[in-house]
Amino acid sequence: MAENRSGQGHRASGARYVPNTPVRVGIGSADLLQQVRWRDGVECPRCRSDLTVRNGSYREYQRYLCKNCGRTFNDKTGTIFAHSKLSLKEWYFTIYVFLRFNTSIRQIEAELDLSYRTVRRRVERFASALDAPSITLSGPVEIDEVYVTAGLKGRERDQESRSRGLSTRGRGSYNGDKPPVFTLVDRGSDERYVVPAKSADESTIRLLLADHDKESLTVYTDGFRAYEPLEKDDAFTREYVVHGDGEYADGDVHANTCESHASLTRRWLSPHRGVSKDKLTPYLRAFQLRCELYRKPDDDALKHAIDAAL
Repeated sequence: MAENRSGQGHRASGARYVPNTPVRVGIGSADLLQQVRWRDGVECPRCRSDLTVRNGSYREYQRYLCKNCGRTFNDKTGTIFAHSKLSLKEWYFTIYVFLRFNTSIRQIEAELDLSYRTVRRRVERFASALDAPSITLSGPVEIDEVYVTAGLKGRERDQESRSRGLSTRGRGSYNGDKPPVFTLVDRGSDERYVVPAKSADESTIRLLLADHDKESLTVYTDGFRAYEPLEKDDAFTREYVVHGDGEYADGDVHANTCESHASLTRRWLSPHRGVSKDKLTPYLRAFQLRCELYRKPDDDALKHAIDAAL
């Protein structure tokens, strides 16, 4: 089969086999999008009015007329699926296996017989559509930082390429292609958050912990010096263990849950063989979504993923 070297669209013309997505029998791809998008009623994506009526169809998609602004739209208008040559079934398969099985773009390319560039753009378009997590803490809270490999992948640079191992000792930095990623575990609500940052300093930590319910938030940390100013602030009660002294847990005082979640974060990024710094945030938001749908049944997981991107 001849490959389309332009990097656009499908490698060859004609019908292609698309693996099944976990959509229940009797629900087509267009019907599923309609069901998820308009579950609270049809709304014009341009003026946000609910004064709409059905107005024929556009291919297999329902078309609507907004009686407020007079514009027409369909089920895909204003979504990541609009103006895409990929079928919804291809979109659904890509989203599902990317999140559910942490499938690499190369593997999705092989499964769908699409060019790498096409799949990468669709994955990044999906991940970029995800909202940032809203962090509201009830406490107590564990917080820890991990440093991940993220450089200028796929782009020209004015310096020598880094070694894959990043053998430099010490804490990483954003400019050194090893930016910090903070993990927060709220023991009160059992919520977990993964947030990339440009620096692991006091201002970043305060920003992450700013929104909390209790007057004084209990925070469990390791011995990293950036957490020390929390002890002088009445808004926080800091308790910590010092790993350098061989201390990893003292009763409830530990950051082991954070470290466990950070190891899952590394595993999530691993199949993609180094994520570019400017794409790290969308990829980590996709990881956050993956954690949300982890225990959901197949069809509910797909619906949840589609809804998150709308």
